[in-house]
Amino acid sequence: MRKLVRSAALTAVTAALAIGGTATTATAAVTPATTLEAQVVTATNTARAKAGCKKLIISPALTKAARGHSSDQAKHGYFSHTGRNGSTFTARVKAAGYAPAVGENIAWGYGDTTGVMTGWMNSPGHRKNILNCKAIKIGVGVARDTKGTIYWTQEFGG
Repeated sequence: MRKLVRSAALTAVTAALAIGGTATTATAAVTPATTLEAQVVTATNTARAKAGCKKLIISPALTKAARGHSSDQAKHGYFSHTGRNGSTFTARVKAAGYAPAVGENIAWGYGDTTGVMTGWMNSPGHRKNILNCKAIKIGVGVARDTKGTIYWTQEFGG
């Protein structure tokens, strides 16, 4: 019996590694959403500094809009700049108490800040939002679905 359990465990680890995942234990630490959000702000400001743009200031209203959108996507299992109610990012930002909105970046499935920032910086449209020197404020929202998949949102304001 013990040999069968070991064999099944080895097979599970091998399968996880073969599809690009990593083997983790039930006690693996999960980085809190607020930590990931802060890391995204720092990485965004680092990229902007290299491009000659000023550091973005965190806006509570933009953060509220970003968190709301990430949470809604994670809870309801969709991925779109358009909210389930048909809202645009500019409408969500305005409803959160901020105007004018300059841009929005969303992503899902990246397990860490390095991955999501690499993805955004390799995408011309997302990179343009990050390096838009007219943006002066930022809000970041991170939420996980029931499977642990992370939904990321950046809101940029002028």
